[in-house]
Amino acid sequence: MSNPLKIQYKDDKNLNARIALHRRFDVNPYSWQRWVFEHYALPTDARILELGCGPADLWRENADRIPAGWNITLTDFSEGMIAAARRNLAALERPFAFKQADAQDLPFATATFDAVIANHMLYHVPDRPRAFAEIRRVLKPGGKFYAATNGEQHMRELWRLYEPTIPGCHARVLATAGGFLMENGAAQLEAAGFVDVVWHNYVNALAVTDVEPLIAYAQSSNTLMDHVWTEAELSAVRAAVTARIAAEGAFHIGKVAGLFASHLP
Repeated sequence: MSNPLKIQYKDDKNLNARIALHRRFDVNPYSWQRWVFEHYALPTDARILELGCGPADLWRENADRIPAGWNITLTDFSEGMIAAARRNLAALERPFAFKQADAQDLPFATATFDAVIANHMLYHVPDRPRAFAEIRRVLKPGGKFYAATNGEQHMRELWRLYEPTIPGCHARVLATAGGFLMENGAAQLEAAGFVDVVWHNYVNALAVTDVEPLIAYAQSSNTLMDHVWTEAELSAVRAAVTARIAAEGAFHIGKVAGLFASHLP
């Protein structure tokens, strides 16, 4: 049987469709990637490993402030994502290392990195304790671990929009992403041996003034990817969103997201 996540993330097309919604309608003018980057408290000569790098937006959007001495290795479970990351960073005049890798079995020597970054990917890892053990292994003593994720109420208005078509939609989202969230992530990190675990909250929301990006989001969602939307269903979504925009000026969607910062003893 095909792995649905492999299908969903075989390249960056579906992910980019979802990212586009946030870039266009975020109410916080300070971008997520810029905000996340400023929380990395690392020396100027740090060796850094990113897990689940996707299309490398973190590094592309912060190219102007990456210290020259950082040695950065980007990994992803998907070869397609690695290819996208290579393309997106090709114009930057600095060496990045790229490698297809599984977070549960990292192909790096023990005590190699000063920091490991895992943004919005740990809830996809089948065996997180095994991944945490691998992250501990490749980190140097005292090494930093940064892990971004969402909260249980993240974008709940969007899932409620789709509920008439897909009953239990929000519950399905939580079943997919609930393995590592704001509400349970700290306990997992502490159980894995990371210390001084701190949650940093990114304050933001969406004010959507165009229907079609919400349609594209629904059709690209990894949670809903087994549903084939009919024209009648899409028309119902369009009508609901259009009515909300007419009444309130925008379709408002709350966001709950942030970053766990921690380190090894």
